[in-house]
Formats: sequence, structure tokens, C-alpha cells
Amino acid sequence: MRTALNQKIDAAGKAPLETQLSVIVPCFNEEAALNTALERIMYVCNSQFGEQYEVILVDDGSNDATWDLIENAAQQHRNAVGVRLSRNHGHQSALLAGLAQACGSLILIIDADLQDPPELLPAMYALMNKENADVIYGRRRSRAGESGLKKGTAKAFYRLLSAVTDVDIPVDSGDFRLMRRHIGDLLLSMPERDRFTRGMVAWLGFKQIPIEYDRAARTAGETKYTMRKMLRLAVDAFLGFSLLPLRMAMALSA
Repeated sequence: MRTALNQKIDAAGKAPLETQLSVIVPCFNEEAALNTALERIMYVCNSQFGEQYEVILVDDGSNDATWDLIENAAQQHRNAVGVRLSRNHGHQSALLAGLAQACGSLILIIDADLQDPPELLPAMYALMNKENADVIYGRRRSRAGESGLKKGTAKAFYRLLSAVTDVDIPVDSGDFRLMRRHIGDLLLSMPERDRFTRGMVAWLGFKQIPIEYDRAARTAGETKYTMRKMLRLAVDAFLGFSLLPLRMAMALSA
């Protein structure tokens, strides 16, 4: 299937599966980590859900061999789906493109760098069922392999955002989360173009519970979140969830 934005492929002739879980994996220049990530993700999903899952690999305009690896995976594995964006639209847009293709009654969002462990899925699923929760989100106890500057700026960002917004956006957490289908549908229905997904999920409400974990260092390759991209995400978060910029503009114009 082709659209103006993406190209979607899967293994030719494979029978449709009953999909209990959709795993969305945004990928940008992840050739060094992708095969290991897919192997670990599929192993955990097979153990938990048998064949009733899909892994949606979204290539966000990579300029390395990422798409070749995704294309091969989608042709070789009946549970793998490849979506190729026409250019680098950014992590949040790639996540949205994956959501648009998801068929599962549950949705797991995870990055290809394996800093967030797919092996946490069974515990997330058990906690979701035990607490009858709508969202289980990962909350980081520690962050291995990251500089003091990145850890410090991330800590400051979340606490500042919490101080200036009425939305209770969890600190020390990213987009790594397990959600029920209706949460994904509501995210798709929201009209925002410059997205801050973790804030949007928090804004929706429902029952959301954290699960703590230790964030690992990247298995391979280098981080794709440059300072510029981090700053842009921060700006989107503040503009989307805080009235402070509007109040400042009104004060300056008075």
C-alpha cells in the first residue's frame, strides 16, 4: 500500500493474523541495532502472545541500510510490517505513522536502540491486567550511557514542564509505554501537528500507572536525538501544554 507519506510492506501472501498486540518501533539510521532489536522484541512477543502480534517498523527517512533491513524483515517474518516515510519527519511523526497502521487491541511503543528493554513487556502486561489500567508507562530509575549534561537537562526539563502546566505529565519517562486500543484511537483523532506524545497521553486521563526500570545504554550506533531535536521537542511540549508562553506574550504586548 502506498500513500503520499509512506510505503507499507509485509510478507507477500501471508495469512492475516488475529492481532492482540501491535509494537510500534520508530527507526532512524538504526542499521547497527535493528536486527538485534527485532530479535529481542519478537522473542518476548512470541513468549507472551504466541503469533497474535505485529511489529511495525517505521523508517523515518533513514539514509543508511535501515530500510533494507526492514524490508527484509517484513518479507521474512509474518509478524513484521514495514512503513517507510518519504523523508525524515521526526520521531513523533514516525510514531504517529505507526499508530495509524496498528491493528492490535494493545499497543506497545518502544525505540529501536534497546535502551528501553522489550523484556519488560510481560511485567507491564501483568500490571495492566492486575490494576485494570489503560496505560502502563516506563519510569526511569537510572539512565546508563548518557552524559551528565543530558541527564541534567532532561531532569530540569521534566520538572520545569511540571511546574508550568496543569497537565500531570510524569517525570523521568519517555514514550515507552503499553496502552489499550482506545488510547491509540484517541491519539490518532487529536489534530495536533507538532506532537509531544507523552504529554498528549497524560492529557487524555484514564488510569495510567508507572513501572520503574533501569534504562540501558544503546546496544549499537549513536543517539539520534541531537541537542537541536531535543530543544524542538521541548518547545513543542511547552507550547502545547503550558499557558506561560501565551501569558508572557500578552504581558509583553501590553
